[in-house]
Amino acid sequence: MSSNRVVDAVSAELTAIHARLVELASLPTEPALGDQGAGCVDRIAVLEQLRSTVAAAQHTAMVTFGRAQVEAQIAHIHDGSLDPEKLGRGIADQIALAAHVSPHVADRRLSVARALATDLPCTRAALVAGRISEYLAEQIVSLTEHLDPELRALVDKQCAEAGLEEMSRKQAVAAIKKVAYEADPAGFVARARTARKDRRVTLRPAPDTMSVLSGLLPVEQGVACLAALRKHADSLIATGDTDGRSRDQIVADALVERLTGQARAEDVNVEVGIVLPLDTLTDFQDAGTGELVGHGPLPAGIVRDILGSSKGRRWWRRLFAHPAHGALIGGETQRRLFDGFLTKLITWRDHGWCREAFCGAPIRHLDHITGSKAGGPTSFGNGRGGCVRHNQDKELPGWRHRVVHDGLGDHPHTVETTTPTGHTYTSRAGP
Repeated sequence: MSSNRVVDAVSAELTAIHARLVELASLPTEPALGDQGAGCVDRIAVLEQLRSTVAAAQHTAMVTFGRAQVEAQIAHIHDGSLDPEKLGRGIADQIALAAHVSPHVADRRLSVARALATDLPCTRAALVAGRISEYLAEQIVSLTEHLDPELRALVDKQCAEAGLEEMSRKQAVAAIKKVAYEADPAGFVARARTARKDRRVTLRPAPDTMSVLSGLLPVEQGVACLAALRKHADSLIATGDTDGRSRDQIVADALVERLTGQARAEDVNVEVGIVLPLDTLTDFQDAGTGELVGHGPLPAGIVRDILGSSKGRRWWRRLFAHPAHGALIGGETQRRLFDGFLTKLITWRDHGWCREAFCGAPIRHLDHITGSKAGGPTSFGNGRGGCVRHNQDKELPGWRHRVVHDGLGDHPHTVETTTPTGHTYTSRAGP
């Protein structure tokens, strides 16, 4: 949540444009008698162009803001209040708060904006005019980032002349790759080799209590993994030993079993890091929800299925929620495999995600909101979960954090962040 007023004339003008678009979005959808919708098609085309132009206008604002912040930070370096190595830090984080996106997304947007402003004028002109989408502009930035400025400018011009606006998205991306490869084949190959260092595994939530486990792997390794899983599934299907599962289900189960060493995919170890009200757990008619920390809400029936079907280890601990706002306010410290209860309690209260507004990155640090050097206690109310970059932002000039509510009274745990520009953002712990 943010609490910021419009302070300049351009922002006021944009706010008026936004209000007009709200009016258009609120028009009735019943067509007039005999109207076949030709006017609506024209409107759809213009609004699609506006998407691109708005993105370009936001890019301009981001580049301008970034330059202003760098100049302010250089002044801090000169007066000794900022380490020179931290020049540029915190810029994307402020953009993220303003745009209500994660810092990772803001980083990408800022890098795209800077590349378009400095190295890719033809691509930027096409985006401003609404001839190409923001997605295609981002692809051109990404696929040319290994090129030196002269070659990048050449590819930029060739892409502008390739007629990307007349192609499908897949055709356009293929055309961009072809031009970028032909400009510097050796560099393109070297880029591909470097990309192998970025291999990783990630997890993100999916609808209907599912999740997506993704592995970014060298292509031959990815092919080998999938081939091995499919071969295993085919062998079970050939012998009829499927337990009624489809081929895709067998492949998914085999992945879990091989990674975890479990005999069955269902036998996960469960700590009520799945959090569920006791009455919901014991009353099978209760339609409430629980939460898997770091993932999100789960229907009570699914939680009961997990706890009932798993042959893995299960631990229980009493947690105490405030009766009014439902946020976590404490818990029982005794449990087998004890490993620092305050750490877990704060992590559960913050749902496993960084508590900075709009971030959503996994917790990597537990942070004093009021710093220990300033007399802040190491306590439940003065602690919050944070990602690495938001923990580091606290040390930059102009960033301030304060506890508005400690969560033990009638309001959930609430933290207010003030950025160097004076904008404030509020983060509240959910139930």
